[in-house]
Amino acid sequence: MIDFAGIRIGHVTYAEQFTGCTVFLCPDGTLGSVEVRGPAPGSRESALLAPDKPDDKEVDAVLLTGGSAFGLAAADGVMRWLAERGIGHPTLIRPVPIVPAAVVFDMGLSGGAFLPDASSGYAACDAADSFVGEIDQGNVGAGTGVLVGKWAGFQHMMKGGFGVSSMQVGEVVVAAAAVVNAVGDIVNEDGTVLAGARDFDGGWMAANNALRYAGAEALPPPGVNTTLVVVATNAIISRNELARLTHHAHNGIAIAVRPSHTRHDGDTAFALSTEQVAADVNLVNNMAVLAVSEAIRNGVRHATSIAGIPGLAG
Repeated sequence: MIDFAGIRIGHVTYAEQFTGCTVFLCPDGTLGSVEVRGPAPGSRESALLAPDKPDDKEVDAVLLTGGSAFGLAAADGVMRWLAERGIGHPTLIRPVPIVPAAVVFDMGLSGGAFLPDASSGYAACDAADSFVGEIDQGNVGAGTGVLVGKWAGFQHMMKGGFGVSSMQVGEVVVAAAAVVNAVGDIVNEDGTVLAGARDFDGGWMAANNALRYAGAEALPPPGVNTTLVVVATNAIISRNELARLTHHAHNGIAIAVRPSHTRHDGDTAFALSTEQVAADVNLVNNMAVLAVSEAIRNGVRHATSIAGIPGLAG
């Protein structure tokens, strides 16, 4: 059972349209931060989570979605779901829900014929609100239509997906979720390829190309690849330390994705704290690196084949 530090996760999956979205519903008092290292991200409310912003801006939900920038419309549904329940930052008129969001470009398989919208975000909130049991991984939610190993050309790629991981030391919980849509390969702890660019004999392209560079003509266009991460903890952490936690989340991306943070990726990491237990921030940071890298690996371990593109789960 994955403990996500008290945050509830809900998916909406459109398997036939190769897209979907995932919502993280946060308990009262959740603080957040974000760091965007990819040069071509699609995001919403990211500026509000900067460490220089007031600490009274709590995070009500985080949305990860397919559909590229079009998919940000799903955040409207998340806001409506929260507003109907009186959840949001208090103002003189009405509560305003705080819903940071980020997207992946997953339109390659569908041609953009169907895109997550406000009804998708609303339905994902319903799914998170009624969630019981294990968190679904693989071809679900924002991980439905994502792909990895595109550095050698689309003909060599594999299926990516949505993955989670959680660990606990004493009372301290650190969990991570990842939507894995990387241009790079996903690698094991020892650096061997787990999923990525395959040659036509079933081996790995990286075996004969340690730099993972096949020339500009093989690379997909910039902005169509992204690894999205949400790392969550129950540790009491300041806004500035949460910003540092996003740095360590990106370290987890760099460990599991080769190469990562390229000009062809929009890599983004959110950090959330439900502010429940005292903890050494260095411990939390180290746990986050491991949790993020394992969530990324789990995303491809649970991915199933679609449209002739192989997945590790068959």
